[in-house]
Amino acid sequence: MTLRAYVVDDERLAVERLRRLLQATGRVAVAGSATEPEAALDYLRANDVDVLFLDIQMPGLTGFELLERLERPPIVIFTTAYDRYALDAFAVNSVDYLLKPIEAERLARALDKLERFAGQPRPDVRTLARELAAQLSPARRLDRIASRVGERTTVIDVVRVTHFFSKDKLTFAVVNGREHVIDFTLAELDDKLDSRRFVRIHRGAIVNTAFVQELDNWVDGGVLVRLKDEKRTELSVARDRVRELKERLGI
Repeated sequence: MTLRAYVVDDERLAVERLRRLLQATGRVAVAGSATEPEAALDYLRANDVDVLFLDIQMPGLTGFELLERLERPPIVIFTTAYDRYALDAFAVNSVDYLLKPIEAERLARALDKLERFAGQPRPDVRTLARELAAQLSPARRLDRIASRVGERTTVIDVVRVTHFFSKDKLTFAVVNGREHVIDFTLAELDDKLDSRRFVRIHRGAIVNTAFVQELDNWVDGGVLVRLKDEKRTELSVARDRVRELKERLGI
């Protein structure tokens, strides 16, 4: 039996990698993919698939929120950088997960599991996702941050921040290309931000991996990151930070 699959991940490179792995198995027909959750919603509302490979961490709309908007979600395999021990309890409910970077052997086991469940009633995916979201929510994660200029205070949703950087003893949060001064040092942000989404790439910068579009080799073994914002912002990654960034991106 050939499974019809759909892949959703806001990272284009992650989508391409998973599509290649799925096609290489000879067991899956990739019906489509999306890097924008809203586009995925439109497709899934109009088309049936056997399995949805779904990233948890996406800007604007998380994987959990996407499932909430589907009246009848398909079987889901989460693709994520979350620690596996937090997810093991949910794998027994025919909702599986793949840790990034995804390995062919682990993918094959997930497909074996899907085939064993063929013809059985689907689990209540949305309820399971709500429980999973509650379990994985960090108690001390910084979700909003304030920028004060004179008498005006702007409240910023952290998920919208493409990157943080320091300059002239000030720290800035960048949203849609606009720089906001904030009352945190990068060291404090490194401790308070969701470490599954934000990565320190340099002593003077923290990047939101959800906005990383391209990586280019740079001088001295470093890497240049290009963001998917209007300015196509470029940030340098220190040589000793490259490996961690690539692991977070699943490449």
